[in-house]
Amino acid sequence: MKIGIAGVGKMGQAVAQRLMGLGHEISVWNRSAARSEALVASGALRVERAADLARNCDAVISLLTDAAAIEAVYAGPQGLLQGGRALLIEMSTVAPEFQAQMGQLAERSGARYVECPVGGSVGPAKEGKLIGFMAGAPADVQAARPLMDQLCKKVVEVGAHGNGARMKLAVNLPLMVYWQTLGEALSLVQSLNMDPRLLVDVLSESSGGPNMLKVRGAMIADALAGTPQSAVTVDLATMRKDVRTMVEQGAKNGFAMPLTQITLDHLNQAIDQGLAGADCSQFPVWWLKK
Repeated sequence: MKIGIAGVGKMGQAVAQRLMGLGHEISVWNRSAARSEALVASGALRVERAADLARNCDAVISLLTDAAAIEAVYAGPQGLLQGGRALLIEMSTVAPEFQAQMGQLAERSGARYVECPVGGSVGPAKEGKLIGFMAGAPADVQAARPLMDQLCKKVVEVGAHGNGARMKLAVNLPLMVYWQTLGEALSLVQSLNMDPRLLVDVLSESSGGPNMLKVRGAMIADALAGTPQSAVTVDLATMRKDVRTMVEQGAKNGFAMPLTQITLDHLNQAIDQGLAGADCSQFPVWWLKK
């Protein structure tokens, strides 16, 4: 299958690597062409315009920074909606209302547009273990299903455009808040001077330990020990974007989001102190030192 990837940041690269490993013919486009060099070296074809992906591929997957980037890449002069034949699968994390608007725009353009944000980060993406939340016209969702089944261990069909974003925000909210509560929990035992790996292991095996502690335990322990790993899985700037969207969506639904708002306030503080590009595992460490 000929598959295009629009946006080859960390997740875009992981998805491309997964699909290349399964034998698909991959074409890539990124606003900053330099970011696609590693994939090109591995056999991907780099194209000059996003529209080229839609014209030449069977399906195009987009993983972009925010709503402004999606609008530019889809609706721009050389965007994905400019006369392409490909099935368009949008996997970014943005507000539900925006995805609903994009669905309407795609329909007016005659394009097939499926929304499918995912739960999981780089590691699960490379292993095909994401959780996808697909929304769109039933025929388009069914057309996208075989491809998304190769990227996800579970795909949930949630109805109309916008519902995928709602599910993604709900799934990610407890995780975002947990980073804050982890810092607070660690503050209670900081005086014990425990080995960080033992401490993270104990928290991971407790009834309150989420799966994220098992997946990222080594990174968190290294960060607590003062020897953080160089890899960045999810940076604080991305976390803040998503948490801000959660707070805004709660307000639109008539709900205050006190725990989420506190997490957002502290992410703002950490980023103001220069940690925008830091890995999520640095957030509880920052909390202990603030």
